[in-house]
Amino acid sequence: MSISASEKPLSRVFTSDYRFAIPAFQRAYSWHDAQMRQLIEDVADACAVDDGPYFLGSLILVRDERGMHQVIDGQQRLVSLSIVFSVLLTLEDDPQLAESLRGLLTETGDKLRGIVAEPRLSLREQDEGFFREYVQRGDLEALFDLREADIATQAQRNIQTNAKCAYDMLAPLRDDERRRFASYLVNDVMFVIVTTDDISGAYRIFDVMNMRGMPLTPSDVFKAKVVSGISSAARDVYARYWDDIMEPMGDDNARIERFFADLDLIFTRTPMCQSLLADFSDHVIAKYIGDGQCIEFIDDVLRPYAICDEILHKPGESLLPTKVRDLLAGLADYPYDDWKPVALWALVHSLKHLDDPDTVVFESSGRVGPHVSMHDGERLVQILTLLDRVTGIDCLNGKSELERRTRSATIVRDLRKGTPLQRVAGFHVSGDEQRLAMLHLRGELSIDAGMRRLLLIRANEQLAGERITRPRSLNAVPIIPEHVPARSPFASWPAGTCDYWAERIGNFVLTQTMPRSLEDVDDFATRRNFILRSASSQRFPLTRALLDLETLTPQFLELRQRQIIDLIAQAWHISYEDVVVAEQEERRRERTGVGTHRPKRTSKRVTVAEVVRAGLLRPGDRFVWVRPRKHETWVITVVEDGFRGEDGTEYATPTAAARAVGGASVSLNVWKRESDGRALSDIWKAYRAAM
Repeated sequence: MSISASEKPLSRVFTSDYRFAIPAFQRAYSWHDAQMRQLIEDVADACAVDDGPYFLGSLILVRDERGMHQVIDGQQRLVSLSIVFSVLLTLEDDPQLAESLRGLLTETGDKLRGIVAEPRLSLREQDEGFFREYVQRGDLEALFDLREADIATQAQRNIQTNAKCAYDMLAPLRDDERRRFASYLVNDVMFVIVTTDDISGAYRIFDVMNMRGMPLTPSDVFKAKVVSGISSAARDVYARYWDDIMEPMGDDNARIERFFADLDLIFTRTPMCQSLLADFSDHVIAKYIGDGQCIEFIDDVLRPYAICDEILHKPGESLLPTKVRDLLAGLADYPYDDWKPVALWALVHSLKHLDDPDTVVFESSGRVGPHVSMHDGERLVQILTLLDRVTGIDCLNGKSELERRTRSATIVRDLRKGTPLQRVAGFHVSGDEQRLAMLHLRGELSIDAGMRRLLLIRANEQLAGERITRPRSLNAVPIIPEHVPARSPFASWPAGTCDYWAERIGNFVLTQTMPRSLEDVDDFATRRNFILRSASSQRFPLTRALLDLETLTPQFLELRQRQIIDLIAQAWHISYEDVVVAEQEERRRERTGVGTHRPKRTSKRVTVAEVVRAGLLRPGDRFVWVRPRKHETWVITVVEDGFRGEDGTEYATPTAAARAVGGASVSLNVWKRESDGRALSDIWKAYRAAM
């Protein structure tokens, strides 16, 4: 068995040197938008610092007799990077740069050199065609237009979700910013590539590199440094004490890393660590070691903050006042945890005797001793309330991890100085930020399912006037079905109306029912009964409001939308004036023909009505799909809010029209305008670029 290992930038990975294939026995593509967002943010942060190469870990490959490189470890990153390349290609209007990006996705071939034209990466059979059609050929407009019913596997669903996520993150950048990101990604992001010719050997390498317990956690490294500075008489005692303190975090390495990264922010006021082991050692631990205060670090820093981290992990089991527990549980609803450094600092400086090993913090501990108490409970409540507000508005406005953690660092800095809460800069939300949040709420929401769920929880609790206990499973599901077949009562609504409401908060409701249970339910009465089936779902007043509703109308959704927005504005203390300004801005956009729900360029599905208003389509335009091999020609005609087939059937989207006549979802490129031959995908792309 031969083994080779080398470091290579992505510019030398996505080339004819490697023909990547995912073996059939590998699991499907499983990354979600959280991992995609983290990948892009990490590369963007490294690009901003520009402190040398950024390593994405290792690829473990087996080269077979056909010259293919079977991917044993690295599939998720290779697929995700291909999605990012495709997004960058879609956004690029410089022909030379576009050609370079296209070359990262597909090999054009070279007969003289014996290089075959093919995709750089082949997925498993179930997803290969989907990935090639929409990602590697750069047809993202068609991908964004797909509905739930058009997607066959969870891997394909993840590909669509992550393409939307990457587009929404990269589209708002200026051309020079995006090109700088692309250049850094291609030239400075590195893989360590381990190649062998023996698959069993590849798995032995994989096992060694990922052997459980072998890698040292940050806690192990920091413990060794701190304990080495303690006298030999007390060293063993404090080494065991350190382990006892960290025991609740178990072997959750991600949680341990995040805990020390949050400590680094608190003590250095630096939002992000470039290298946690080096930064925390140099900027925090070194000072305690240099001052001969290693024991004080364990007693006064590690123990109090670790206890408070455990409180944040399970606030409901703590002995803190109900109001504090409720606020902490509410913060835990967010899909991001960049609020934690502020909450940690506030808890440590509000609770008494955390350095006393006898202090009892949790109900379930079974220990006897003095219960944890507070010395400034009112101020803690105020801090957590303000923290919830800025966290919510930042998440709604799509702030990056760096921006969110910068706000946390600013808040901690002012709190440590004793600044009155009303003057803490990080707790201030500008009028522009409030109005932007309202515009986002009023339009289509470019947010993940976790954030949509959070918004509905806040609205329901504001209406109820108290915290509502969450059932174990709680989902935000649409009231209108994602796919509206011809037999559905919703098919009688104007085609554009269902699309208009598809991603708006007024169309979503909290329920214990799983989204998959509603996939094939296309009438309101049955959907309502599924949504209300569990008594736990009816704890939420906005869900319970569906109980006596016999017929769903657009007017009801409009009233529900306005009610939810008003409740969230009340919960986050967004001034009435900002709500009014947001409404006026939306009306202005409506009058001028600008999309009312797109404050920035996003991956949201483009509707026919929007493109007609923008003047890129006109009612009466005819689009033709010629299928020479089948001797078929299909024609659809543009109407105000959709397309009409030759038989009079109306379709809300071009994908729906293609599916109806051809039996499957296809690229938007198949539809060509009869008058000028322009592909529908080009028109969609032109509209999105002008947004």
